[in-house]
Amino acid sequence: MGIEDQPAVEESTEPPICGYINVTSEKNPGRRNQGTAAIITSITGLPSSSEKAKSSITREDHVQPHTLAVDDLEQLLETDVENGLANGEAVRRLALDGPNKVEGAHGLSAWKILLRQASNSLTMVLILVMALSFAINDFIEAGVIATVILLNIVVGFVQDHRAEQTIASLYALSAPTCKVIRSNQVTAIKAESLVKGDVVLLNVGDIVPADLRFVDGLNLSTDEALLTGESLPIGKHSDAILNDADIPLGDRSNMLYSASTVTRGRGKGIVVATGMGTEVGKIAQLLRENPNLRDDTSRFRAYWKRAKASVRSVLGLEGTPLQVKLSKFALILFAFAILLAVIVFSASLWNIDDEVLIYGICVGVAVIPESLIAVLTISMAVGTKAMAKGNVIVRKLSALEAVGGVTNICSDKTGTLTQGKMITRKVWLRNGSAATVEACTNPFDPSSGTVTWNDEKLESQDETKLSSQLSPNAKKLLECLSLCNNSTVTDGKPTSTDDAAETSTISTAAASDWTAVGEPTEIALHVFAMRFGMSKSSVVQTNGIRILAEHPFDSSCKRMTVIYSSPSSNAINVYTKGALEAMLPLLNNTSDDIKAEFIAKAESLAAEGLRVLCIAHKVVEYSAALKDVREAAESKLIPLGLAGLYDPPRLETADAVKRCKVAGIAVHMLTGDHIKTATAIAHEVGILGSDLTVAEAANATMSAVAFDTLTDAQVDNLEKLPLVLARCSPTTKVRMVEAMHRRGAFCVMTGDGVNDSPALKKADVGIAMGLNGSDVAKEAADMVLTDDNFASIVTAVEEGRRLFDNIQKFLLHLLVSNIAQVILLLVGLAFKDAEDKSVFPLSPIEILWANLITSSFLAIGLGLEEAQPDIMLRAPHDLRVGVFTKEIIVDKMAYGFFMGSICIAAFTTVVYTPLLELYHAPQVYDVLGSGCNSNYNPTCDKIYRARATTFATLSFLLLFTAWEVKHFSRSLFNMYPEMYTGPFSVFRTVWRNKFLFAAVLAGFVITFPVIYLPIIGRTVFKHQAIGIEWVIVVTCVVIFIALVELWKAGKRRFGKKVVVYNHPGTPGEV
Repeated sequence: MGIEDQPAVEESTEPPICGYINVTSEKNPGRRNQGTAAIITSITGLPSSSEKAKSSITREDHVQPHTLAVDDLEQLLETDVENGLANGEAVRRLALDGPNKVEGAHGLSAWKILLRQASNSLTMVLILVMALSFAINDFIEAGVIATVILLNIVVGFVQDHRAEQTIASLYALSAPTCKVIRSNQVTAIKAESLVKGDVVLLNVGDIVPADLRFVDGLNLSTDEALLTGESLPIGKHSDAILNDADIPLGDRSNMLYSASTVTRGRGKGIVVATGMGTEVGKIAQLLRENPNLRDDTSRFRAYWKRAKASVRSVLGLEGTPLQVKLSKFALILFAFAILLAVIVFSASLWNIDDEVLIYGICVGVAVIPESLIAVLTISMAVGTKAMAKGNVIVRKLSALEAVGGVTNICSDKTGTLTQGKMITRKVWLRNGSAATVEACTNPFDPSSGTVTWNDEKLESQDETKLSSQLSPNAKKLLECLSLCNNSTVTDGKPTSTDDAAETSTISTAAASDWTAVGEPTEIALHVFAMRFGMSKSSVVQTNGIRILAEHPFDSSCKRMTVIYSSPSSNAINVYTKGALEAMLPLLNNTSDDIKAEFIAKAESLAAEGLRVLCIAHKVVEYSAALKDVREAAESKLIPLGLAGLYDPPRLETADAVKRCKVAGIAVHMLTGDHIKTATAIAHEVGILGSDLTVAEAANATMSAVAFDTLTDAQVDNLEKLPLVLARCSPTTKVRMVEAMHRRGAFCVMTGDGVNDSPALKKADVGIAMGLNGSDVAKEAADMVLTDDNFASIVTAVEEGRRLFDNIQKFLLHLLVSNIAQVILLLVGLAFKDAEDKSVFPLSPIEILWANLITSSFLAIGLGLEEAQPDIMLRAPHDLRVGVFTKEIIVDKMAYGFFMGSICIAAFTTVVYTPLLELYHAPQVYDVLGSGCNSNYNPTCDKIYRARATTFATLSFLLLFTAWEVKHFSRSLFNMYPEMYTGPFSVFRTVWRNKFLFAAVLAGFVITFPVIYLPIIGRTVFKHQAIGIEWVIVVTCVVIFIALVELWKAGKRRFGKKVVVYNHPGTPGEV
């Protein structure tokens, strides 16, 4: 009803209509005769073929049903609008066409979820190492690695399976039964039994079960938001015949589409497409197709592509940037492990016995972070729980880290950026006075928000006092808003209200304690009147009036009129509302100047994205014609003013968009709404603003029809992609995502409708709406918002960035341990015993203990670190670099070198100094003993003590490293200067992450029984209790901390600057 431009949009066309031809059968129940072929020829331009008719086959004629008259469609589909199909014919067509259901929206099977957990290179490497360990009868090591693999798979499977179950519970889009006419009888059948040619009956609240050609009805409107993105119900006209076969879906006023909802009126339609042939089905089919396999591909090439894709999937080379990076990293580590094993075998001159083989495997195991996948999975599972509290369900764990790296967010408007409910935003009276509603958080609550009338803010007070402040014209306008209205608004308390008309009510929606029933537009108008105590029931009771007649809203005339009488007067009050263009011809002796003023004001309101209604009234004497003749009632009206309505942005949206901009994330609005509405909302939430550059402003707003006419090359030549795309089709959204990918962007796509599904799947991270989303959209998405709120997406981005930062922290910690062990073991090749065999500085079980027990819990603790103060103040990380930044690589090499060197120093200090003489007389054996790699014997006393010292040193260094890597450049002793200062701030720093503190404390405590329990120590770990050697351990720890602090100080002095935040989100001194 608003005065808005409605540009045509290029969208997908309708499914072709199949004409049923079976001339060999004399019992054809339809109305098709021998002249049908001529009709088809005249309609489609396709020649008739008698040979094809004689073959008794079903033929498809590519006819768009919206271009046909009802009679022609009846003949084409061999049906009858009054009598429907014969039951036998319906059974035959069902067997021929199959059931009316969309395939593929059933989520992932348990088997696929399980397979997904093992599809990464690191798991494959661990499985291979486990197999080698079993092959050489090292059952302890093999069992430990098997436990790690099992833990990773179980944790990931449980998390993903729970997410799938949650999504399944959100599936709500269905039409299980419907009413049809068959054999001249109205019957209820399952929706999946519908066939082309069936005649379906629809009423308010029904979900359209298939694609229908609307053939008869009264004031029928449908909500097609899930398919077209249109935020308002669309009026339908059965007598319309559209000449343009490619007219956009949203403009096909004689069609009813599967999955849309009837919001007004009743009607009858002929089924023209079912199942996968519907518009919904065609979109679902896009999700099922494999774009890599084309019809023109040879069988060998198709098999090769499929095999190649399977290998890449199993190795984890398909997926999010982190998945791919870690999988490639695992393959590199595996190659490095093989190289190290070759070095070990070469050092023994390829005289490989069991001990040499075990040593080679030991070095290979040392370079692989066995616990990485398990720690990563657990950290993501914890992040998933945090996201659930933030109203985001994560279907795939990998999507959680992926969302942290997004550079662009493409969001739908209705219900995501906006509240999804209409409010009366502005009211303008003929005398120039105006009212504005602001900060409304509950569109159903008359007390929500503030009202400004003539630039004067009305204070919250008694509604009667507010009403008394209004002028007579304002009161009359409010009377019209409440009386010319069939909605009901209540706070939940029992009240007596007028019955709503059958043709104007829809399902009840609730917010807080307030509920409303009716059309969104009428609810918004009624709530505005109630702000001044002028609800429909109160106006009727106060004025003592009763309704005489109602001329309901008709989409053909775009007006609604009600007629009220008063027992105490002969005067009849007529109240009318409608679109301005439909009201102007009906006004009483209104001058051109007044009409121009109304048009100018309406255009001004429409430019703000408001839907504009004209409100009018007249007082006449009673006449029977007023009740029976609409033209008599709707004539010589006196205009009262205009009302501007819109779907308001969520209050938190503007702040969320601002946070995205500060974080270097571009927000794009892709909507099915008109361009003026989209532009106004974009300005209000901050997507469009004064901060745009010249290049951004040039193409900031664009209609889909303009975007679709551009070639890919022309799109790529645009300096900036549009921030607002209006009247979007599914193809437009997919093209937008593809354009972003060609620019190297990593994008999130949000959506709720079936039309959003292809783009959700195409995007790097697809986010569907849980409250109002379709099944197909939820199936295509990686995440689902349970509150349909854009601000929740920003929360997901922040959580993803926190996870990314923490992944870097525990990756650094794990890899420092691995590098230190590799240095230690490679240098250890030089330590030869009496039999000229290399002696293990650390036993295989000590290595696994350090990697799996000590490091794992520390890494988990680092994965639980809170977000840094600047997490949403910095640009997205470089996806081409990923987690392995230059800083991480340099730091891990430096810290690994420090740790490995110090461990070697600890080992050699025990072996080559006379510490052992403190326990007993000097040994007469070789200094490195004999056979100390397999079992303890008297010659191994020094080696076993050296191993215990090295093991304790490595363990304690790992514990302190966990605290050091909490921040890559700040000192451990001044890590949170904005919160803690003074010499004792280090204690508050280490206590801040309580899980990490507990992991460090546990790692410290458990080291002692591992060293001092005699049977476990000598038999399993190949070491024994130590005494004075603890001095060496403490010295090594102090030296390591000093070296790390010096390294960080150098970074602060010569490299990375450190920003101190005086308040959260506020940078201070550099």
